[in-house]
Amino acid sequence: MKVNFDKYADGLVPAIVQDAQTRVVLMLGYMNADAVAKTQDTKHVTFYSRSKQRLWTKGEESGHFLELVDMDVDCDNDTLLIQANPNGPTCHTGTDTCWHKENKPGYGFLSALESIIADRKNNPTETSYIASLITKGINKVAQKVGEEAVETVIEAKDNNSDLFLNESADLLFHYLILLQAKDVTLNDVVKVLESREKK
Repeated sequence: MKVNFDKYADGLVPAIVQDAQTRVVLMLGYMNADAVAKTQDTKHVTFYSRSKQRLWTKGEESGHFLELVDMDVDCDNDTLLIQANPNGPTCHTGTDTCWHKENKPGYGFLSALESIIADRKNNPTETSYIASLITKGINKVAQKVGEEAVETVIEAKDNNSDLFLNESADLLFHYLILLQAKDVTLNDVVKVLESREKK
């Protein structure tokens, strides 16, 4: 890894720290060559503190270290992306990130859809399909997932991609409803899959 520390007058480059598991951005710091070397040597992310004018290991006072997983340099060789596992809150204010965001996994649109389903479950309305399905009980929700699974399998055996994709979407949608009806989340399922990963 070749970093251009000479690009800026102070010899520092920005270092973006991202949670290695959740991919949430935790903080931004600055590093010089010594900070990079110490980080690689100790496996604790270390910066150059502009206010203290010295090397500073995140967590040296709080114990909330950032355990190094990986470090990459960008295409211009002047910005670092660090993957780390945080041992506690990252921000000095006590929050997970320096942007006051919760450090939890996100799955893009699926997470947004999961939140909508949870809201319909917890705040049902007469016009909500999700609420009416959950109200009918777990057997009905599970049956609906089974029906959608069968329809997906049937379309998989044909050559109509549009029908297959639509049935797949229906299956995934109803599976997310089933998860909410069982009071579990998509992330709970992901954790089980991660636990099965062969090391």
